[in-house]
Amino acid sequence: MNGQGLVRSVKAVSVVGPARGWRAVRSAWRRSRADAAGLPRRGAERARVPGAVTGVEPGPGGGVISFARAELRVRVTAGGAVFWGWDGAGPEPSYAVVGAGPEADPRAVLEPDKEGGWRVVSERVTVVVSRHGAVEVRTPGGVVLRRDLPPRWWEPVAGGPARWLQRSEVAADARFFGLGGRAGGPRLRDGSYRLWNTDPAGSFGPQDDPLSLTMPVQMVVADAGTHLVFHDNTWDGSVTLREGAEGAGSGHDRAGCSELRMDGGPLRCWVVVGAPARVLQVFASLTGSPAVPPSWALGYQHARWGFGSEREVRRVVAGCLDHEIPLSALHLDIDHFDSHRVFTVDRERFPDLPVLAKDLAEEGVRLVSIVDPAVKADPADEVYASGRAADAFVRDARGRVVEGLVWAGESVYPDFTSPRVRRWWGGLYEERLGQGFAGFWHDMNEPVSFGAFGDRTLPRSSRHALEGRGGDHREAHNVYGLCMAQAADEGLRRLRPEERPFLFSRSGWVGLQRYGGTWSGDVATGWPGLRASLSLVLGLGLCGVPYSGPDVGGFDGSPSPELYLRWLQLGAFLPLFRTHAARWAGRREPWEFGPEVLRHARVVLDERRRLLPYWVTLSHLAQRTGAPYVRPLWWAAPEERALRDCEDAFLVGDALLVAPVLEPGATRRAVRLPRGRWYDTTTGRAYEGPGQVLLDAPLSRVPVLARAGSVLPVRGADGGLELEVWAPARGRTGSGLVVRDAGDGWELPEVERYVTRREGRDRVVVERDCGDGELREVTEGVRVRGLGDGG
Repeated sequence: MNGQGLVRSVKAVSVVGPARGWRAVRSAWRRSRADAAGLPRRGAERARVPGAVTGVEPGPGGGVISFARAELRVRVTAGGAVFWGWDGAGPEPSYAVVGAGPEADPRAVLEPDKEGGWRVVSERVTVVVSRHGAVEVRTPGGVVLRRDLPPRWWEPVAGGPARWLQRSEVAADARFFGLGGRAGGPRLRDGSYRLWNTDPAGSFGPQDDPLSLTMPVQMVVADAGTHLVFHDNTWDGSVTLREGAEGAGSGHDRAGCSELRMDGGPLRCWVVVGAPARVLQVFASLTGSPAVPPSWALGYQHARWGFGSEREVRRVVAGCLDHEIPLSALHLDIDHFDSHRVFTVDRERFPDLPVLAKDLAEEGVRLVSIVDPAVKADPADEVYASGRAADAFVRDARGRVVEGLVWAGESVYPDFTSPRVRRWWGGLYEERLGQGFAGFWHDMNEPVSFGAFGDRTLPRSSRHALEGRGGDHREAHNVYGLCMAQAADEGLRRLRPEERPFLFSRSGWVGLQRYGGTWSGDVATGWPGLRASLSLVLGLGLCGVPYSGPDVGGFDGSPSPELYLRWLQLGAFLPLFRTHAARWAGRREPWEFGPEVLRHARVVLDERRRLLPYWVTLSHLAQRTGAPYVRPLWWAAPEERALRDCEDAFLVGDALLVAPVLEPGATRRAVRLPRGRWYDTTTGRAYEGPGQVLLDAPLSRVPVLARAGSVLPVRGADGGLELEVWAPARGRTGSGLVVRDAGDGWELPEVERYVTRREGRDRVVVERDCGDGELREVTEGVRVRGLGDGG
């Protein structure tokens, strides 16, 4: 066992407690024995490379290029995305890609390359395949964005899945982002990142990797352009990154490098090039549009592992009302279950959940329930009995039901890779809905089985349906949480067809956004955990999952009043805004930190409520375009290198720039501004970018700036929607999009488009684009800010 594994094991025992320690040891040994018996030894291997090109067969959008020891399928789609797969791999079957993917570009042409290879030429991208199997992606102007060297396979002589390696080169100035939820980003430094969804066995910080939601998705940003690469393979693997250097060595640039190693599965990938907004729009068309959460799920939410009783829940909600805290939802953790058994309720501590839910709803507060995948292996448990009758649980290589260890004790695991099992599981949410729950959060779904050593999950030899293809946990592990989310989403749509489900999941994979969002998991209480919170949200957004957020305040400890308030100020500008902590950690209600913190907390919570129409707009735009709600500063100007290296500020939509305080004791902070005019939303002072400014950041607030010319939908004093317009600079114009809240059903609301212009010193004209070529001036419900800037 390596040092990191030993630390995780010690943390695991500390989390489950000494009473479970001997069972954790037994569980780990049982898993090891199952894999020893159920997985073949690799033995001798043969190394293979493609060899020299031998022929070509044109096809839609590209064709198949044959080499001496492999073949490569290349296709450019109508939207400009590039697919390639080795050794017969096509876009299907895939847990990420919707359907068969987009249609091929009929105008793409496969033609010989002068270097002896072949190229596919299209309007948006050119793909060049060398005579030995290197693949280059170029802009239409011929600039190379990435070069994938010929891959290498290691195939067991006795048969079985081949390991493979793919090395890629990018520009010397390129920066890497993505790979799912990474605590050490958002810019990914040199190092190795594992692709295996992992419970960190306790709280985590920036140094911990991997975490619960890994994705083989990289966003690469360079002067020459931006591109996204997605290797559609669910197996265990790793990505090793090395940033390039300009003028390295004897005056020559050193290319950046990405090395992907996988333990099996297909070698296939998608590449999308263009501006960041276009890249994610095409990626959303590949992997599915993000779900729109109910509007109440964009407000402030509160959770605790350890509320313990209906009485405590009522006390907390009453405290929010008394202290004028705008609470939208309260989450019940595993302590509301009967002995930690999923889909049960402790009737002594929660004697009448429907009445509790009804009373809270009358105060504008929804109840949200945790749901774990593991089912206690007890014949008296109704879910277990139902699942056994439905043959719903994962089995081992000998056909026996696999048992693991979780909070409820010895437990079994539904096989969510079976459509039949997903339908059975989705029906179980009827019990939760009947008790008044309005939303659900999935936990422990990497999936987790406690163990004193080794991998805290199911044996890799465990068998899964995999949509009828059949396979084992090596292929199914990373999509287990994704398929659980699919089961819940489909079940909730059947049970409440008139309502959009609210669902977020600790684990998942590419495509999770189709069913909801995610949260950080158990981020450690401390200033490093605060910084990690921002990293996770920005990285996930660049992988196509726009709705996420951290445990505000951290999960495991007692934050100082300053840290708590700074975390609250950050969380208020992230999509999922939720305070949450463990039962042994300090309280997270704002009034627990003293009157000064409460006063400042109320201000930031009120601001979140005021901006709720803007969050609603962003959620609907994300569904239509794939654009994340929160974005790195380089989003609109990736060519500005200083912005690519800025990790302590972010954009909320196109209109707001937020610069959270991430260090103790800070009352001022430097803020990097993108190009254009920006207004301090507190003082109204205007600043010109690009450049860096020093702004006040007292404990009461963090710097928030608005882009000149922007139009923000906000909650007016009367509770209705108001347009907050920030004055354009003289001679300049602005714009904004507004999507009004149409309720929590499936109605597709209209996108309203507004343009702004400045006339003279003191007048801003706001006009609505009516879609017929006509602009109509809007004066009612408009508030103009920034006119005192002097022009």
